[in-house]
Amino acid sequence: MNMDFILRGKGRDVVMIDEARSLQEAANLMDSHGIGALLVCDGHDRPVGVLSERDLIREIALNGTAALSRPAASAILPAFLTAAPDDLIDTVMVRMTDRRVRHLPVLDAGQVVGIVSIGDLVKSKIATVEAETEALRSYIRD
Repeated sequence: MNMDFILRGKGRDVVMIDEARSLQEAANLMDSHGIGALLVCDGHDRPVGVLSERDLIREIALNGTAALSRPAASAILPAFLTAAPDDLIDTVMVRMTDRRVRHLPVLDAGQVVGIVSIGDLVKSKIATVEAETEALRSYIRD
C-alpha cells in the first residue's frame, strides 16, 4: 500500500496557512480544525514547511507569548520531509520515525495532494494486519 491509498481513505483536504500569518492565527486554525499541524505556504501556495503543535510549544517556551505575534514561517524548520503518492507506507513510516516527524505533506509533481500523519499510517497498518488475521482464520476454518 502507498500514500495514495491512505489519502483515498482519509481524504485529501489540507489546511494551509500563509507564511506571513501569525503563530496566533496558526494556533487558532489548528484548534478550529482539530488538527496538529498546518502546511505553511508562500504567497503562491507553494509549501515551505510544516508547522506543528510541537513547533508552537517550542516557540512559546523560548520566546514567551510574544512569539504568537511572529510569522508562521519563523517557527518552521528550514528543511521538511515530503512523500509522493506512490511511496510505500513502510518506507514513509521509517522516514517519519527516523526524523521524529508526525505529519508529512504528500506532493505530486510539486503540487500538494494531501497530508498524512503517523497515526494515519499506523491505523492503515493495523487494518491490514487485522484483515490478514481474519483471512488466516477463515482459511483455517475451511
